[in-house]
Amino acid sequence: MTDLSSSASGPARVLLAIAYPLLAHWASHDGSGVLAALALADLVVFVTVDGLLAPRLLAWMATLVLLGALALSAATPYAQMLLLTPPVLFNGWLAWWFARSLRAPRQALITRIVAALHGCAPEQLTPELYRYTRRLTALWACVLALLALVNGVLATIAVPDGLLARLGHLPAIAISREQWSWFANIINYGVVGGMFAVEYLVRRRLFKQRPETGFFDFLRKMAQLGPKFWKELFS
Repeated sequence: MTDLSSSASGPARVLLAIAYPLLAHWASHDGSGVLAALALADLVVFVTVDGLLAPRLLAWMATLVLLGALALSAATPYAQMLLLTPPVLFNGWLAWWFARSLRAPRQALITRIVAALHGCAPEQLTPELYRYTRRLTALWACVLALLALVNGVLATIAVPDGLLARLGHLPAIAISREQWSWFANIINYGVVGGMFAVEYLVRRRLFKQRPETGFFDFLRKMAQLGPKFWKELFS
């Protein structure tokens, strides 16, 4: 049962991850509290999906409580306010996790991923590839931290649901809810996806011996690492 739920949670989480920015962008343009609550509900299920499929009572109880709270917030301005927080929290959490992995005795996140793709321990990678993956992990930490900071600033100056506006202060420089959404829900993910693709091309040029035949084979091998590997990577 556990293996079945683990294999099902991966595709479910991918679908939820794809749906979230679309729902959040729609909610921001529409200004609807119901749509904002729906987008946030998508995030709740994204986080708890493993426990829901296991199934685990605590996960079900937590999910139902959170979904109930979101349903109550749908008729208030708070749903749109809450929608400002995920890009800051998610990017900040990932930046912290990438940076944390650089501290001994841990191995850098990307070093562990590349070693798994090569079918070896991180220490068995060539010195050049080992150094490259550690530097790349540090670069990702910096980029994600910068995205968290920019999203935080934009959430502060957004009108009418930004932090300053809700505190009764009109920011000297303000952006609309729609402008915030374009960055937080579209450009933000474009930056991450673009960096991922460009880095792959750079690594192909720098390191000729690779475990995959092309980009789509690379994605396939990443998926083949399995839910257990990805869960342990971020445990």
